[in-house]
Amino acid sequence: MPSQSHISRRVAAAAVSLVLAGGAAACGPKGGSDGAGATGGKPGAAGAPQKGGTLTVLNSEPQNDFDPARLYTSGGGNIPSLVFRTLTTRNREDGAAGTKVVPDLATDTGRPNADATEWTYTLKDGLKYEDGSPITTADIKYGIERSFAAELSGGAPYLRDWLVGGESYEGPYKDGGKGLDSIVVPDAKTIVFRLRKPEGEFPFVATQTQFAPVPKAKDTGATYEEHPVSSGPYKVVKNDNDGEHLSLERNEHWDEKTDEERKAYPDRIDVRSGLDSAVINQRLTTSAGPDAAAVTTDTNLGPAELAQVGDNKELAGRVGTGHFGYVNYIAFNPKVAPFDNPKVRQAISHAINRTSVVNAAGGSALAEPATTFLPEREAFGFTPYDHFPAGKTGDPAKAKELLKEAGFPDGITVTLTHSTAQNRQTSPEVATAVQQALAAAGITVKLEGLENNAFNERRWDAANTPGFFLSRWGADWPSGGPFLAPIFDGRQIVTGGSNYNHAQLDDPAVNAEIDEIAKLTDLAAAGKRWGALDKKIGEQALTVPLFHPVYKRLVGKDVKNVVISDWTGVLDVSQVAVK
Repeated sequence: MPSQSHISRRVAAAAVSLVLAGGAAACGPKGGSDGAGATGGKPGAAGAPQKGGTLTVLNSEPQNDFDPARLYTSGGGNIPSLVFRTLTTRNREDGAAGTKVVPDLATDTGRPNADATEWTYTLKDGLKYEDGSPITTADIKYGIERSFAAELSGGAPYLRDWLVGGESYEGPYKDGGKGLDSIVVPDAKTIVFRLRKPEGEFPFVATQTQFAPVPKAKDTGATYEEHPVSSGPYKVVKNDNDGEHLSLERNEHWDEKTDEERKAYPDRIDVRSGLDSAVINQRLTTSAGPDAAAVTTDTNLGPAELAQVGDNKELAGRVGTGHFGYVNYIAFNPKVAPFDNPKVRQAISHAINRTSVVNAAGGSALAEPATTFLPEREAFGFTPYDHFPAGKTGDPAKAKELLKEAGFPDGITVTLTHSTAQNRQTSPEVATAVQQALAAAGITVKLEGLENNAFNERRWDAANTPGFFLSRWGADWPSGGPFLAPIFDGRQIVTGGSNYNHAQLDDPAVNAEIDEIAKLTDLAAAGKRWGALDKKIGEQALTVPLFHPVYKRLVGKDVKNVVISDWTGVLDVSQVAVK
């Protein structure tokens, strides 16, 4: 997995924002593989899906930077994957089956050499752009190279770290036509990637939109996002106010015979953004006019709205449930006293009342208690453990015992830093629940609330990281690698930028195991080792896992074929029908 600071400077912020946009790596429905709604059945209208009609998408956040180089997505994203096909993509199925990487433009998920430092792909036959011209591997190479240009920054940073020469490459606008030597195109259908080190999970990265083809002759630089050339089932016909209103229509040159993943039932997709979340949920609830064929990819139901749904069988049948690959946790900085004492960190771990924390996060319908850093999904390598049992409501007696052993028989006073944003994750409600639980163990907690931007700057500043604060993390694809490496790999500690290794752990054994797992192309075997590593790191009490979020989202009454995978955790717009 990534070991340079390029990754850790940017991954977490993007992962957090994409949770809200429904486009990052994700985790699907719990307890089954059917994307079950609140009634236990598959959400959405009955009847066989048919082609035709207009699907409306109602979102809070606009689909900014609609350029494949600038988008930070996993699995090709949600709305973006309707326009941009990539070498590989996520399997568009419910549940655990949706965590698999499958071919998209390529004939397979990639062919590695013996040590996974080289990956080769071959394109399918009959691939065309929206203008009918053929898609070639030279276009994929160019699309990746332009993502290195400073004016098109914002996308996933992995290739800058992984590709030979990537760390110093400045993109095709400055290279005089030379290109990046580590991307080799022997012919129009073959492309080879040469990496600095073994990367067994390269097929996951090949789902990012940076792997979408871009014809050089049609590249307009920073304005390309206004009308990118489509390789998918839909093309952009309108992009107002940087993604606030996005209109898509069918790409008549897309051939479903080359695309086993996207169903592309609607004739048109109309994306309306910048809406208040309460308005979105009210419109979906009422389902009047065009809203009967509407969905959202970024707006959850809140506790009050869930109460309303619970009293209405028809509404309950239109709720989809998903789990993003995400954890909310308490972070410690062991460089700050008294958190340099492991027994103090253990005491806090035992004292936590996860029931009150879950209630503060919106209740059990919206949050599940966590004792592991990795989410409870096989794809991440989940291995159950609870090193510091707190039960459902905390163990203050055990916490007091440990504090006495640590030299604090009369308790301690500490400061918990949190955000003032009302996000029910790092917010005052959760901080207060932690404060109240620790008080029972003789730990006096003073709360330090910071405006969200200031909060993020503080927790990501290695020189000024608080000793005790709320944090969160989401993975870029369903694997333990992008979950554990940025947080616990000592080589990703950044002293002059955004640092996500809050504990500044630099354990040679942990670093070496990360490298060894990265060599594995057997993802099931890799998963078991990620889980074992999570369990091992957990013994150090560097974090207190609190909960994994749950997503509850309504669909309009005429929406059919709702698919929620264990990759995205949200409705997949490529599968939806409205007729």
